[in-house]
Amino acid sequence: MAGFRRFTVPEYHKLIEVGVLTENDHLELLDGYLVEKIPHDPIHDGAIQLVEDSIRLLLPAGWCIRVQSATTLSLSEPEPDVAIVRGGKRTYLAQHPKPNDFGIIVEVSNTSLDSDRDDKIPIYARDGIPVYWIVNLVDRQIEVHEQPSGTSPSPTYGTRRTFQTGDSVPVVIDGVAVGTIPVVDLLR
Repeated sequence: MAGFRRFTVPEYHKLIEVGVLTENDHLELLDGYLVEKIPHDPIHDGAIQLVEDSIRLLLPAGWCIRVQSATTLSLSEPEPDVAIVRGGKRTYLAQHPKPNDFGIIVEVSNTSLDSDRDDKIPIYARDGIPVYWIVNLVDRQIEVHEQPSGTSPSPTYGTRRTFQTGDSVPVVIDGVAVGTIPVVDLLR
């Protein structure tokens, strides 16, 4: 993006620390750019709750759920809709989770579908987020991305599986399948 200034994650943290950026700014750092977060509609927020409730039932010991909370990556600090992270409720009181802390990141997508595919796949793949779900409300399907490439000229995921209504999505945390969730339970 010519003419735009890129920020490092430490610079972004400093802007928050000194009060230049506040929670009222509705921004997140994506690949060094301050990007406005898309407002939520009831369908989006309702689907986040369905995802959170469904995954919580399968959550193994030593893992917790974070909803719309920041994560610190190498070039970004996104706020995924749902994230499964190592630890408990008190683990992240002093710092945000980092790439090795994640089991699954979930983005719920209706108005943000293009961004969640085009912008966030490379961000999450670069930092090795092992499993990235897109709850695609537009096409009524769940897209599961696995096998992140890590740092490369074009970071991406090695596999993408799509689960339709009538299918069940496997929930894989730290390489272990902990259960499945019917797609319809995530889309209603």
